[in-house]
Amino acid sequence: MYEQEQGPLAGFTVGVTAARRADELGTLLRRRGAAVVQGPALRIVPLADDTELLSATKELIEHAPDVVVATTAIGFRGWVEAADGWGYGEELLACLRGVELLARGPKVKGAVRAAGLTETWSPSSESMAEVLDRLLGEGVDGRRIALQLHGEPLPGFVEALTEGGAEVVGVPVYRWMPPEDINPLDRLLDGVLNGTLDAVTFTSAPAAASLLTRAEDRGLAAELLAALRHDVLAVCVGPVTALPLQAQGVDTLQPERFRLGPLVQLLCQELPARARTLPLAGHRVEIRGHAVLVDGSLHPVPPAGMALLHTLARRPGWVVSRADLLRVLPGAGRDEHAVETAMARLRTALGTPKLIQTVVKRGYRLALDPAADAKYADA
Repeated sequence: MYEQEQGPLAGFTVGVTAARRADELGTLLRRRGAAVVQGPALRIVPLADDTELLSATKELIEHAPDVVVATTAIGFRGWVEAADGWGYGEELLACLRGVELLARGPKVKGAVRAAGLTETWSPSSESMAEVLDRLLGEGVDGRRIALQLHGEPLPGFVEALTEGGAEVVGVPVYRWMPPEDINPLDRLLDGVLNGTLDAVTFTSAPAAASLLTRAEDRGLAAELLAALRHDVLAVCVGPVTALPLQAQGVDTLQPERFRLGPLVQLLCQELPARARTLPLAGHRVEIRGHAVLVDGSLHPVPPAGMALLHTLARRPGWVVSRADLLRVLPGAGRDEHAVETAMARLRTALGTPKLIQTVVKRGYRLALDPAADAKYADA
């Protein structure tokens, strides 16, 4: 038996689609009590092996741009390190010293300075929109602008610069590819569809798009969208990451600050708020994703037991027949004795058998406290 001290996410299961920083996000979630299912939706092409980045780097050294926009700290550092490994490090730094260097936010500015460079300007908002406004305000007609790409789409950014007369050169600092091992992603997808996941996190738009593509490849796109629209929380690190999901009619949650920590804190607020809390047989019972809190004590429950409990909780205090309960049992077939077996295991898992009452020849009901009967009478 576990205590509620495990954290606000105890009893919930969260899917992680990230490739980069997946371990960090998983650790943050587990520290708050969540069970984590990791299914990387992408893999990152190693910089040292990326022929496209090498080609773009050589082109910039040979034909220096007027402006370079650095968008991520890890990407900028990786670019400089990769160039150094190819023998072009000093030439790249010399090129960057002679251009207008814009750094998107404090972290990127730190990476620029760590390379021995000085940024021309950096927005305090970390907003690419503010970077775009500055460039357009300066005038971009006839200017050559190198843009460090980082796997995320930048809606309208390149188009606005091009329409303003600029030549935009993309620097693909790291590129996304499908995962080499698709099995973890398939397990995550299956978890969304069979209801064993309570939420899925997305830290990049390509990861969201990749999950949607995988579901389509397996003929499960409609089922995935239905689950994300109704049962499973889709939580994105920011609005750009959410675009592929929102384009498919999936509402997403996003923290005010686009960081992993605030994303986890948002989950800590939203998932417990969705849990069903009922007064049963003198106890306070909170039904979570894969566990139940009874008076603050956490009781893990097998999937079959959770299926029964969720069905009983839809109409608290009402009798549910064995036939109806049999329909929600995974792989139970037609034998109603399977309901009795699963119910016995559920009662054992809860540690308080009287929470669920047997109604002879009719079925089962939750032992709703008399004071709560009126509230749920017409539920």
